[in-house]
Parts: sequence; C-alpha cells; structure tokens
Amino acid sequence: MGRLLSKLAVGAVAAASLIGGAGAASAEPLVAGVEASFPPWAYVESGEYKGIAIDAMRAIAEDQGLEVEFRDLPWPSLIPALAKGRIDLLVTGLNITEERNEVLDFSIPWWENDDEVLVPLDSDLNVVTALCCGATVGAQGGATQLQWLEDNLGANEDVDVTLRSYEDYVTAVEDMGAGRLDAVVTSTDTAEDFIAKDRPVKIVGTIQQNQPQALAVQKGDPKELLGKLNAGIMNIYRSGEWEEIVRQYSPQSTIRPIPASMPDYVDAYQEPIPGYSE
Repeated sequence: MGRLLSKLAVGAVAAASLIGGAGAASAEPLVAGVEASFPPWAYVESGEYKGIAIDAMRAIAEDQGLEVEFRDLPWPSLIPALAKGRIDLLVTGLNITEERNEVLDFSIPWWENDDEVLVPLDSDLNVVTALCCGATVGAQGGATQLQWLEDNLGANEDVDVTLRSYEDYVTAVEDMGAGRLDAVVTSTDTAEDFIAKDRPVKIVGTIQQNQPQALAVQKGDPKELLGKLNAGIMNIYRSGEWEEIVRQYSPQSTIRPIPASMPDYVDAYQEPIPGYSE
C-alpha cells in the first residue's frame, strides 16, 4: 500500500507540473509592434524578423523571462496602436520627443542619432542646394525627420522646397533613384545602412540632432514592463551582447554609452527609474 501511495503521489506531482507548464505555455506573449522596413533596426529577410531592435528585444526577453512576438505595422499606425493598448510595446528606432511623451512611456535610451541628407550618388547637390532652390525632399510620415523639415523649411516662405511624405524610407530612396525626389532626410544609422548595402546614394550633410531613442510602452505602464525592459537593456549592454548585436547589423556605428541622454520632460526618467541602477 505504501508503494502504491508513493506512486500516486509522484503521479500527482507530475500531473500538477504538466498543468502548470501548460498554463505557463498558454500565457499570452507580449506583442511588440515593429516597422519591418526600417533597417538596420527592424526588417524582414526570408520571412524572418531581423535587425538591431529585433535581436536586442529577443535578448532582453530571454534575460527577463518574457515571451515576445513581433507584429509589423506601418509607421504612422504604431504609436496610436500602442497608445490604445492594441500592442504591448514598441520596438524600433523610436526617437524620444515631448509630443510622444504625452501618450507613451519610454525605457532608458539605448541610442542617440543625428539625421543625414541623402542624394543620388551622381547628384551635384550639396547640403544647401538639396534642401532649397526648388528641391523636392522626402521623409517618412510621422517621423521626426519630416517634422524637422516641416518646421524649418516648409514653414519658411523664403525657402523654395517641396516636401513629400512616405510610408517608409525604402520607398523614399527608391523614389529618389527614379528621379521623383532630389533628396531624402533620414537617421544616420539608416543612411549608413543604405550605403553599406550599395544603394546608389551618398550623404551630403548632417543635421545635428543628438536625438535619444528607446523602447516604449503604453502611458502609465499598465503591464509594469519598464522595470524589466530597463534591467534587460542594462544587462545586455554590460555583458557585451548589445555591442555584438549592433556590430552585426551596423559595423560602422559607434557604440554609445547606455543610457544615452535622458530628457527632463520624460516622466519615466524621474527617480527612481524602474529597473535601472548605475
């Protein structure tokens, strides 16, 4: 009888483990919204999500015991989708701005960027003539680059320039190659990625921005993700895994200290910052 009870007890423990495991496996993974046409941060190759932000998010998820699935959405719809809770976090090259801070909460910044003025490789334009004098300039709709162009050029009656908005930078650069644009303004890492992949483009000037970039969650962090994201970011940075990921996709990039500059207006950067310790 004792042996039988022992077997029954072992069987009960095994069954409980299976039930618990099934429950854990059936837990809903976090849905990470990405723009999968934004190299080197996020893109699709042979049906697989790749890029700095993608691989870094996978590493953070492993470090923090999270499950994450990626969902590709057009850039203009990503921030509204997160603000309304249709996705759980935003994983891409997202610039931090005061306007976005009104509807999102940010992780600690893991990057800083400037913007570059791209023109066709055989173009005679320089950084001045590419942004004036009847030029047609493209940027991504909803991106900080388009906002800068609208604020500094489009609103200036003395500057003769036509601005065009695109769903993604790949399409904008293709349009420039077809002669429909004179220039494209994009982030430094994206511009360098186009050149590294032998696109017939060149950089003729830099717009100094020092713009921090981060992951983002819904305002108020209802799923309490910031602490885990911040801890995971610091862990992969300190271990050297972050540098390996960046080097894989952008060998020419300078590895900047994390966290990058944290603007005072960001609520999530008020002490104590969840999950972050120096």
